[in-house]
Amino acid sequence: MSDITVRHNPERQRFEILDAGNRIGKAAYKDYDGGTAPQRIFYHTVINEEYGGQGLAGRLAGVALDSTVDAGMGIVPVCPFIKKFVAKHPEYLGSVVAVTPAHLEFLEAALAARTRA
Repeated sequence: MSDITVRHNPERQRFEILDAGNRIGKAAYKDYDGGTAPQRIFYHTVINEEYGGQGLAGRLAGVALDSTVDAGMGIVPVCPFIKKFVAKHPEYLGSVVAVTPAHLEFLEAALAARTRA
């Protein structure tokens, strides 16, 4: 690992982890405003295979969740990795919103629309 950084890419609705400027992973989300407060649905987190086992997914998740909380948004953990991460880091539990059928329907429609575009 040389120069590992994490950045928010709101245009692509994801947080990206980079090694010397090259994207090596992401935490993808969709923003949702159907609740009592704005929420961010995290649905997919991935790190390139050659970077596995180095704690980079946790680093990415920490930055993504801190940014979400700092923005005053709830965390909706659909992604299995994010779900496990918040369970192991109780500091986020106060910001977690339980996944509902409305979240899943919204996410399914948003992802289907993206593939049609």
